[in-house]
Amino acid sequence: MNTDPLKLARFSGQAHAILRITAALSYMSHGTMKLLGFPAAPAAMGPMPVPLFSFMGFAGALELLGGFLVLIGWFTRPVAFLLAGQMAIGYWMVHAPKGMIPATNMGEAAYLYCFVFLFFASAGAGPLSLDNRSAD
Repeated sequence: MNTDPLKLARFSGQAHAILRITAALSYMSHGTMKLLGFPAAPAAMGPMPVPLFSFMGFAGALELLGGFLVLIGWFTRPVAFLLAGQMAIGYWMVHAPKGMIPATNMGEAAYLYCFVFLFFASAGAGPLSLDNRSAD
């Protein structure tokens, strides 16, 4: 029985790589916002850039460096696990006190990043990554 009538399964490797790369680029922009002030942050987030040796500065460094490692697919499993934890902590510290529904507490990005990174922690970097380079 043909369970893939559109034959899209053959593109699963490419889709895996595209998800990793686009999620990492988007995630890195949160780090550049905190550490470099670019792109400009919404006024509600407070003044940017933040000091590197602060709670938000540490979060920005994780977002920028961890996002870059996920982007190139190097040490993807442990880095993605660390970033998933960062997003879980961020969700519970910042968003959950405003209510439990992510659509109303502004926490959708945090919980989506958390589960995307958990996917990469379990599935690995996929194709087009340094983790999967050939040993030749």
